[in-house]
Amino acid sequence: MTIFEAILLTIVTASTPLLLAALGELVVERAGVLNLGVEGMMVMGAACGFAGAVTFDSTLAGILCGILAGMVLALVFAIAVLGLAVNQVAAGLALTILGLGLSGLIGQPFVGAQRDVIAHLSLPVLTDLPVVGRLVFGQDAFVYISLAATAAVAWFLARSRAGLTLRAVGENHGSAHALGLPVLKTRLLAILFGGAMAGLAGVYLSLVYTRFWSPGMTAGRGWIAVALVVFAGWRPGVLLIGAYLFGAATVLQLHAQAAGFGLPSQALAALPYLATIIALVLLSLGRKGASVAPGSLGQPFAPDR
Repeated sequence: MTIFEAILLTIVTASTPLLLAALGELVVERAGVLNLGVEGMMVMGAACGFAGAVTFDSTLAGILCGILAGMVLALVFAIAVLGLAVNQVAAGLALTILGLGLSGLIGQPFVGAQRDVIAHLSLPVLTDLPVVGRLVFGQDAFVYISLAATAAVAWFLARSRAGLTLRAVGENHGSAHALGLPVLKTRLLAILFGGAMAGLAGVYLSLVYTRFWSPGMTAGRGWIAVALVVFAGWRPGVLLIGAYLFGAATVLQLHAQAAGFGLPSQALAALPYLATIIALVLLSLGRKGASVAPGSLGQPFAPDR
């Protein structure tokens, strides 16, 4: 394998958890809810997924445990904001703090444990093709699931009746309620889906990306996922591109450190987060003065708080 191929494969690996978590948050925000607890749900998914995989000696069990952990935290958030009308921003921040603390407690007995590499797709002839072989036909199941989920979410929001209902609830919940649409049920299901995707993203981090557990291993990826949704303008296709761009920024700063660039390692490690801020600022400037109705694909809506 050439260095170029290795870099491309690493970019895919680094981008997949961002894409999975951001897809869930995109659906949540299209339902008119802002969940800033993605980081907490991701790290809980990572801890419970790794704990389940080690305890039951099964990757599938780990995946289910991680998804369930993300959904449980998402349910706590839903009860707070939908049932008790708690401020969404405050509830999301509290959820992140809860997830970081609880994951450390759950994962403590598993520090130092390690899992085997998950099998990758291997097709005769196709996987052996130069560059595109392993990149397209040699990935793990999570990568293909993330791509399929992107297409499914895009179709759901644009083509399905349930997706139209979800967008109507997100853009104007008062009108949706007057039309008899199930506002609370729609938002609850969207929040649970977001929790499941964040949990799955966390599972990928602990079972594929690192293959071990360490406290706080999400390292801000949940916040990048939230920013990616805004960066993409709530469009799944653009979200896919954005996730891979930010994944590339993460990988390139690692290679820059290895190459011994004359910059502090801390500054290089901050590169993906700096790129997130710059992208959001440029996006905001580009939209300044645009005459686009709130709630449309080109302009962010204001979630109810």
